[in-house]
Amino acid sequence: MNLSLHPVSSAGPLRRLTLGAHKSPRDPSAYASLEVRMERALAYVEAFRSRSGQRLTVTHLVAKAAADALRRYPEANVLLRWNRPWLRKHVSVCVLVVQPEHLGRVDLTTATIHEADTLSLQGFAAELEERVRRVRERRDAVIERGKRRSSLVPGLVLNAVLRLLSFVWFTLNVDLQWVGMPKDPFGSVAVSNVGSLGLERAYLAMVPYTRVAFYLAPGAVREVPVLEGDALVPGKVMALSCTFDARLIDPELASRVLHHIGAALEDPEAAWGA
Repeated sequence: MNLSLHPVSSAGPLRRLTLGAHKSPRDPSAYASLEVRMERALAYVEAFRSRSGQRLTVTHLVAKAAADALRRYPEANVLLRWNRPWLRKHVSVCVLVVQPEHLGRVDLTTATIHEADTLSLQGFAAELEERVRRVRERRDAVIERGKRRSSLVPGLVLNAVLRLLSFVWFTLNVDLQWVGMPKDPFGSVAVSNVGSLGLERAYLAMVPYTRVAFYLAPGAVREVPVLEGDALVPGKVMALSCTFDARLIDPELASRVLHHIGAALEDPEAAWGA
């Protein structure tokens, strides 16, 4: 089996209507964002680096907080299969990685951490750093093989090939490792730090063949005046934007997940310890 899944017992009337109203490739994307105070998160990152000597970034915090949020709200750890929601039994986080090319161009690829909710923050950051390093150095044989194969598919039939691959991977739930394809390559939630591109806010496009239902885009941390008590003081704020599949996740559930992540960033000591 490609994934460990079990069916959702029942869907409410609104969810059933939403499932019926959308049919791929029509777009069921919905969007939300949250302004997060980042002073404590930035101080936490600096203290972590100085005490452990290990690299830690805002991307690590957001990705780990997302994994913890899906553990707390397992009903958001979901994918569409046979036109109904199926709950994942495990939490995986996919981080989009910039991969330089020898011709001077850049490409985007993925680094996925499985069972991310079971790892400590330090363990998660270390594993993600190793995965990112392997991907950027093109030492991930599975990803490189997949990219070579996709480049051989004519553009005219690429859409059909990706739909077929998605059908086999997720609808039929077939593990394709025996033909050199990765197992569960895109995970439960995808994270792309658009702040590293100098963007304050962005909403990621859903990628239908990945069956990912929740996308996160932390923006650049910016200095703005904030109100504390009766006074305006300098503050550091980040926009945390998300795109979610309205067929599977309703706005109230998306809000709970987003606020859980925001709370972890605003009080990282409470989330992960001193």
